[in-house]
Amino acid sequence: MSRINSAFKNGKAFIAFLTGGDPNIEKTKEFVLEMIKAGADLIEIGIPFSDPIAEGPVIQEANNRALKAGATVEKLFSLVADLRKEAACANVPLVFLTYLNPVFYYGYDAFFKRCADTGLDGIIIPDLPFEEQPPVREAASKYDIDLISLIAPTSEARIKEIAKTATGFIYLVSSMGVTGIRSEITTDLFSITEAIKSVTDTPVAIGFGIHTTEQAAKMSKIADGVIVGSAIVKTIAQYGENAAPHIYKYVKEMKDAIR
Repeated sequence: MSRINSAFKNGKAFIAFLTGGDPNIEKTKEFVLEMIKAGADLIEIGIPFSDPIAEGPVIQEANNRALKAGATVEKLFSLVADLRKEAACANVPLVFLTYLNPVFYYGYDAFFKRCADTGLDGIIIPDLPFEEQPPVREAASKYDIDLISLIAPTSEARIKEIAKTATGFIYLVSSMGVTGIRSEITTDLFSITEAIKSVTDTPVAIGFGIHTTEQAAKMSKIADGVIVGSAIVKTIAQYGENAAPHIYKYVKEMKDAIR
């Protein structure tokens, strides 16, 4: 059983996102370990990119801070390798969230071989259309890296088609638009989840906009996991290098809410 599959076997999974290299690589490692200690079941690490089209202002600004601090793809690969040496991180799945350009530039085969060598489990590529997945999926599969599919509220006609090929987990986007905190989520996520579950056993996790314990508890009743990013990144923006205890407290509260 893969580490990603295992993350969903002990109740609802809490998936935490942060931007790699914000405010620096050393602090990213510290923050990841704090999130794991607080109960995070899976960690998404964003590769900073100059034009993150799916991201709202909070994560866009984190990308800019990380790039200014010198974050690179190679440094993030080294970060993953370092995390895998930590006992606390031995069985926790680590996933990159990146745009296609850095992967294409690196070379698909070389990129996914590097993922496997460092201990990465999966990848999320928001700007990779479903129809253009095959060469990326083939390269990722060669090295046992899960290419995690996104299903958006507008994907209704293609939900089952996308779900059938999904590996790792399915990222169900809660709302239209870019990432960011939302006061209310009105999408009929229950119906979308039911449609997904009718064709696959791959776990479904809901992300985009979730930031309160009440939202997390509500979404955990619909899906197998809950994804939170902007609220964590906002905490890092607020507290900088001193964010660790604040991240721990927030992640623990969110994990407790979905137990």
